Amino acid sequence: MAFTRHSLRLGLLAAWAILLLTLVSASSGQTPEAAVANSVKFPDLYEASIAELQDGLEKGHFTSVDLVKAYFARIEEVNLQGPALRAVIETNPSALRQAAELDFERRLIGARGPLHGIPILLKDNIATLHSEGMNTTAGSFALLGSVVPRDAHVAAKLRAAGAILLGKANLSEWAHFRGNVPSGFSGRGGQATSPYVPLGDPSGSSSGSGIGTAIGLAAAALGTETDGSIISPSNMNNLVGIKPTVGLTSRAGVVPISVHQDTVGPMARSVADAATVLSVIAGRDPRDNFTLAQPPVVPDYTKALRTDGLKGVRLGVPRKFFTRVNANVAAAFNASLDTIRSLGATIVDPADFPDFAELEASRNETIVTQTDFKVNVNQYISELLKVPTGVKNLADLIAFNIAHADEELVPPFWTDQSEFISSENTTVNQAFFDAVAADKDLGATRGIDATLKEFNLDALLMPSSVAPGPAAIAGYPIITVPLGFLPPNTTLAPAQPTRSSGPNQPFGIAFMGTAFSEFHLISFAFAYEQATHNRLKMLAFPAAIPKTQLADVVGR
Repeated sequence: MAFTRHSLRLGLLAAWAILLLTLVSASSGQTPEAAVANSVKFPDLYEASIAELQDGLEKGHFTSVDLVKAYFARIEEVNLQGPALRAVIETNPSALRQAAELDFERRLIGARGPLHGIPILLKDNIATLHSEGMNTTAGSFALLGSVVPRDAHVAAKLRAAGAILLGKANLSEWAHFRGNVPSGFSGRGGQATSPYVPLGDPSGSSSGSGIGTAIGLAAAALGTETDGSIISPSNMNNLVGIKPTVGLTSRAGVVPISVHQDTVGPMARSVADAATVLSVIAGRDPRDNFTLAQPPVVPDYTKALRTDGLKGVRLGVPRKFFTRVNANVAAAFNASLDTIRSLGATIVDPADFPDFAELEASRNETIVTQTDFKVNVNQYISELLKVPTGVKNLADLIAFNIAHADEELVPPFWTDQSEFISSENTTVNQAFFDAVAADKDLGATRGIDATLKEFNLDALLMPSSVAPGPAAIAGYPIITVPLGFLPPNTTLAPAQPTRSSGPNQPFGIAFMGTAFSEFHLISFAFAYEQATHNRLKMLAFPAAIPKTQLADVVGR
């Protein structure tokens, strides 16, 4: 009864406030919303943090409906028009209704938490309820119209936290596991490109999640990673990306590649936003046995956001991985070490993997992922409630692509499906089980963990472009943070169909640790981010920056 009286009192106060604002506005010939729009400084949606958006929602400066309308307008400006970045495959036709319901809930009983009413993009391999109007296709026409049995676990957790699932982001089709095809291409979404380099490589496979977050088409996004698919597009799109330990976030309802390496994580414009999203999506799930290995209590990762997070920390630099690093990136990385030392950290340089040569020579990951994919994707398709195209397994997907080559195997750049074919020819045998064990041994036991132990380190530090590999086969976490940009005089590579590099292309720095060390990695990354604020030292190229802001929507 006390709760009811309290809610009634809040409702009456809200009604009086609205009435007062209406009377004041009427005297000036304005709607209440227009009066607010004329008196409030709204956050810039290019960079607005989740906390800033939540503050504006709480103060009534704008609503979640306003946010959805603004983000939809921003998507409309640059997705298929203007620079045609092709970041988003489809938007959620239920998003405005969901936003209105969440606005009403906020007024009635308050916000559920920090993601209440916040629009988030999901990579198009993360299942969402078919009834709300969005597809889940991994970018392929083969799964168009398929009916998933339920939300992916991470999507359900976002929904329960009050987040608005704004749309499905484009991706490298089948999370870049179809064949040798440029990053960012899918049959359904077309060729996505960078917002920093015109026609630039956006990297992948979480390409649209990276592009969309970088220029404010949503507050943040979810990506998935098997080997590099969160970290690499975050690196190339000037973002913070967290690739969680395999088992920290559930993969249930996610179109798979490998049960041994797949993971789901946030891509955001700040460490704080990434930590906020990770705190919501992490947790155990009976539908994913790997999550049962995580600690019993998921930390509140926002508690790791400490500016003194690097004080007393020992970080190691595994230099032998740097042979593939661009000279400008290496120079910026080396300069960053002084910054990190000034924040109280000890840098051990070099701190190389004792099994580096063996790790580099190994081809076990190919055996594991190709064998896993055939088994895992066949299982995923078998659990769908309806598949209008009739595909039942990987062999059918290969045949579908051949039969629909005009949509899927498009010349001259997108014709390959060699990865599919190699996977179809695999068998679960002793060589596969040996490869799984060898990967864990090479990547974790004698790789990351051995290096941390030998040099008495808290984490490893390296350019983000070379970070994913060891952590992929180990199943270990990485966080990448903006580090810098290629110089303005960088040669603009030819577009084939995307440019491999060009002026102002972003790059990042990565912190890597042992299993379930995300809390510490977030603390290190936050301290570095707050000391440098590298992200806004360069903006996207002008045509790629949407112009619509909240002021264009509120009260109109």
